[in-house]
Amino acid sequence: MFKKVLIANRGEIAVRIIKACQELGIHTVAIYSDADLNAPHVLLADEAVNLGDPTPIESYLNIPKIIKIAQEKKADAIHPGYGFLAENPDFAETCNKAGIKFIGPSPEVISLMGDKIAAKKAMEAAGVPVIPGYHGTDQDNESLVKHGKKIGFPLLVKAAAGGGGKGMRIVKTESQLLESIESAKRESKSSFGNDTVFLEKYLEKPRHIEFQILADEYGNVIHLFERECSIQRRHQKIIEESPSPVMTPELREQMGRAAVTAAQKVGYTNAGTVEFMVDGFLNYYFMEMNTRLQVEHPITEMTTGVDLAKWQLRIASGEQLTLKQEDIFQRGHAMECRIYAEDPKNGFLPSVGTILKLEEPTGPNIRVDSGILADNHVSPYYDPMLSKLITYAENRTECINKMTWALSHYVILGVTSNITFLKEVFNNHEFEKGNTTTHFIDNYFKEWTITKKTLPVDALISLAVYDSLHSKKEEIVRYKEADPHSPWKHVGRWRVSGGE
Repeated sequence: MFKKVLIANRGEIAVRIIKACQELGIHTVAIYSDADLNAPHVLLADEAVNLGDPTPIESYLNIPKIIKIAQEKKADAIHPGYGFLAENPDFAETCNKAGIKFIGPSPEVISLMGDKIAAKKAMEAAGVPVIPGYHGTDQDNESLVKHGKKIGFPLLVKAAAGGGGKGMRIVKTESQLLESIESAKRESKSSFGNDTVFLEKYLEKPRHIEFQILADEYGNVIHLFERECSIQRRHQKIIEESPSPVMTPELREQMGRAAVTAAQKVGYTNAGTVEFMVDGFLNYYFMEMNTRLQVEHPITEMTTGVDLAKWQLRIASGEQLTLKQEDIFQRGHAMECRIYAEDPKNGFLPSVGTILKLEEPTGPNIRVDSGILADNHVSPYYDPMLSKLITYAENRTECINKMTWALSHYVILGVTSNITFLKEVFNNHEFEKGNTTTHFIDNYFKEWTITKKTLPVDALISLAVYDSLHSKKEEIVRYKEADPHSPWKHVGRWRVSGGE
C-alpha cells in the first residue's frame, strides 16, 4: 500500500479521498489555491501546500506545479478526484514518467474513452448497443447535414471531446440543422480545443442510467449495479438514485454484462462508469465511459456496502480484486442531491459570497459529503457544488421522505442555494412515481420560482408570546436569579427549518 498520496483536487471529493487514505493508514498531501486557504480539505490533510493564484489554470490545472509538489513531498501516488485533471491523459502520462502512480486507468484508455467517436466505435466492435447516428471523420458541414437528414429528426449534435452539455444541440427540424452544427462546433472549439462533432438519434423519453465498474490490473472486472441520473439541469445531474425505478432484473443483467464487456474491451483498470441511455421501450444504448470516480458514487456505496474510494487505492497499489460478481448485492434504496451555490429561479446561475451560517442534517442513514465550512468564501473560480446530501432507506418511498426531511434541516446562509428547489422536485408527484426522464426539469420546473408562503399561525403565536415576555425582560431576569430551577434558565433559540 502507498505510504503517501497527493490529492490533486479540492472541495468535497478531496475530503472524501483524504478520509479514505487516512483510514488505510496513508499519509495525505493536499494542495490549495489562495481562494481555498481555510477549506476543509486543507485542514483535514496531514500536509497542505499552497498553489497561489486561484485561477484554475494556475492552480488545480497546473500540471508542472502539481508534479513538482508531489516530488518534493515524496508522494507515491496522485489521486485526481473528478473534474480538473481527472480525465486528462497528459497528466496521467506525466505522473507515470515522474515515477508517481496515477490512481486511475492508463493514459491510453483515458484518451480512447475521452474521444466520444472512438469510444462508440470500440463499443460497436465489442457488440455493445450504440445509439444510431453518424460517428465518422468527415467533418465538413455539408456532409454532416447530409448524414443528419439520413438519421432523421429530432437528433442531437454532440461534441466528440465534450461533456457537461457543452457542444450539444437538440435539432428538431431540418431548417435548424446547419446552424446547430456550426454553433456546436464553435462551443466545442472554445471549451475543448476540438471542434469535431458527431450526430445521434434523439431518443424519446430518455433515461440516463449508468453502471459502476471496478477492474484490477489482473483482468478481473465486476459491476456494482446501476444508478439513475435522469434529473438534470443544463445537461448536468443534480439528483441520482440507486436502484433505478424503471429497472427489471432482465434489463439489469443485460446492462451489467454490457458494462463489464465494455471495460474488458478497452483494458480498463480501477473504478469507472459506463453510461447508457434507455428509451421509453427499455432499449439501452452506450453513451460514454467516465474514466474516474463519479460524483454520485456514494449511493452505490450505500446500496452495496463497498467502499469505492478505498478500492481505487488498493487496485492502484497493485492489489487483486477480491470481490466476485456473485458476492455483490443491492440492498435498499439510496438517493443523492447535489447542493449547489446557485439560483434556480434565475437560470441556475452560480452564487458567490461568504457562508455565514451552516447547519447540516444528521440522523440514521443520512450522509453529507461536504467541502465547506461556515465563514468559507464561495468564489467564482470553481464549480459551484458545495456538498452532496445522501440518504438511504429500505425502499424508495422511505428514501424520498428521508431526503425531504434532510433538505428541510439543511441550512446554508450567505449564498443562494438550490436546497428549496430540490425539495420541491422530491415533492413532485411524477418524481414520486418514478416517471423521470432527462427532460424532467424542463417539463415541470422550467419557470420555477419560490412559492411565497405566510407564517403558520403557531409561529405567529410563538412570536407574540416571545414579544410579550421580552417586554418584561427585567422581571424575567429577577425571576431567573431568584429561582435556579426556573424554566427560563433553559429557554433555547426559536428555530425555523433548523435555523436559529
